[in-house]
Amino acid sequence: MFGQIGSVLPGIALCAAVTVLAFAAGWGEARLFGEPWIEALVLAILIGTALRTMWTPSALWRPGIAFSAKTLLEVAVVLLGATVSAATILSAGPALLLGIAAVVLVAVAAGFGIGRLLGLPVRMALLVACGNAICGNSAIAAVAPVIDADSEDVAASIAYTAVLGVAVVLALPVIGLGLKLSGVQYGALAGLTVYAVPQVIAAAAPLGSTAVQVGTLVKLVRVLMLGPVCLILSLLAPQLDRTASAARRPAAPPVRRLVPWFIQGFLAMIALRSLDLIPQPALVPMGHAATLLTVVSMAALGLGVDVRTVARAGGRVTAAVVLCLLMLGAVSLGLIHLIGLA
Repeated sequence: MFGQIGSVLPGIALCAAVTVLAFAAGWGEARLFGEPWIEALVLAILIGTALRTMWTPSALWRPGIAFSAKTLLEVAVVLLGATVSAATILSAGPALLLGIAAVVLVAVAAGFGIGRLLGLPVRMALLVACGNAICGNSAIAAVAPVIDADSEDVAASIAYTAVLGVAVVLALPVIGLGLKLSGVQYGALAGLTVYAVPQVIAAAAPLGSTAVQVGTLVKLVRVLMLGPVCLILSLLAPQLDRTASAARRPAAPPVRRLVPWFIQGFLAMIALRSLDLIPQPALVPMGHAATLLTVVSMAALGLGVDVRTVARAGGRVTAAVVLCLLMLGAVSLGLIHLIGLA
């Protein structure tokens, strides 16, 4: 047991060091520009990838890097469930709740189709589709272990999604003003299209406090769809390798293993939060822990990335993300007018 722990410590320490550099770079951005335009999560991937480009980790580092990329990420997904409560979700009303769920499912399916039409591999197409439809980097990170995605696919999806996600934050207020949307309508649009909660607040703020409140609520409900989507993908995962012959294709797992343990934990955390069984003082630290572990795991992913593989996928991934964003915006506007938000 102690030997196993010792084998992962060097790699974990390396990922932690990259994480510290990422947060330091984010702090530097905030000092220079007033706010960090590139999240620590993305910076961790970039720093890890740069280090991997200059240096190939030996057997001393690889076990800990693999542990950080998979196990720590799964723990982060479980902790993420503590940030969502049933009361917050139900306050949105049935029409909007059903509409958000429909938008997410349509966006995942359509985004996957767009990715495949552009020639993306199955798993990368799923990563781009889920990141676009749910919550960007966090969704990509959560879906990756469910579908057994390669680190190169994860890094490429997050890199291009993150860059275009910032572009959406900058462009969305102009679109909202141009379309003369009310605070409620624009807040719903921001919550349905922007990736991260802080980015939703930044995008919604120019149109007032109502837009911020509605946008944050819609965004939290959208994040909740991560659980059902991961559940569906876990059921479909054995069928992803269609190129394998029937004899080589892995047998379907038993029912108890269809839902990964961390998705079960994610849903359990939501239930515990909704029943007030998680002490209030623990909620903020749990959220911070989820963020920290996610950044550490992204550093690990960066350390496992061959930058040449990412570069080869660049044009197609960028096109897929742009088309997915345009599609999501159109579907979201359709929902806003369909349910008659004022």
